Amino acid sequence: MRPRPPINGRGIFSGTGLIITGLTATLLAMIFPIWSYADRSGTGLDTLNAETVSTGYGPLSALDRDFVTKVRLAGLWELPAGQQARQKGATPAVRTAGQHLVEGHAFLDERVRDVAGKLSLALPNEPTEQQQEWLATLDATEGVEYDRQFANILRLAHGKVFSVVAQVRASTRNTLVRKLADDANTTVLDHITVLEATGYVDFDALARDMVADSTPPLTPVPAPPGPTADPAPAIPMTPPPLPSPSYTLPPAATSPRADDSEDIGEPEEYVVS
Repeated sequence: MRPRPPINGRGIFSGTGLIITGLTATLLAMIFPIWSYADRSGTGLDTLNAETVSTGYGPLSALDRDFVTKVRLAGLWELPAGQQARQKGATPAVRTAGQHLVEGHAFLDERVRDVAGKLSLALPNEPTEQQQEWLATLDATEGVEYDRQFANILRLAHGKVFSVVAQVRASTRNTLVRKLADDANTTVLDHITVLEATGYVDFDALARDMVADSTPPLTPVPAPPGPTADPAPAIPMTPPPLPSPSYTLPPAATSPRADDSEDIGEPEEYVVS
């Protein structure tokens, strides 16, 4: 049997030192990513800083620019939809909702073109492909089915925009965008209210559509374009002159029946409140 080697103090302290060194290295490895996370490429703060430009009205983020574009796009199809609803609506409530859409988006379009001009942002002059499909759907329907399609398509679209408005209003550092978000919030909420007052909104289908659209995209969406040296002017929308808002809402406790909408004739006149 071979004798054991003698245990001395140097061996004990040498082993203890290795253990302490290993623990220290492990602790530093755990702390360093947390300490440096805010400055790492790909983080939320890094992306925000990379996509933000300076303006005379405060920093302008990619979300701000996307919001300005969405306000313009909403008016490009919702104002014509409102004009159509004033003529094709089979019930007074739908015609009234159309009137609110015309008034609201005429106001917002003037505001968004002013903001875009001051921030040197180019705006679209045509609705998106999906928005054009919505308008085509409304063009192809009549009577009660038109009212139903109008209320649900427009209510879904306003619900999507409403969440964007809230996010921008809560986070923007740009004074012009903040004021535009205030105006958009008031207008969109009014439109949501009058659309629901038609009695045609299917809230179960609406909830399913909103949840389906909340799935995050597989690839990041590129940032919208920033200020340009000479942006092309946005073409003003020119609705017919209208009296000042607003109009009294006809009661609609339940969904209008098909026979209620027969022989409606021309849109009724409403008294300005």
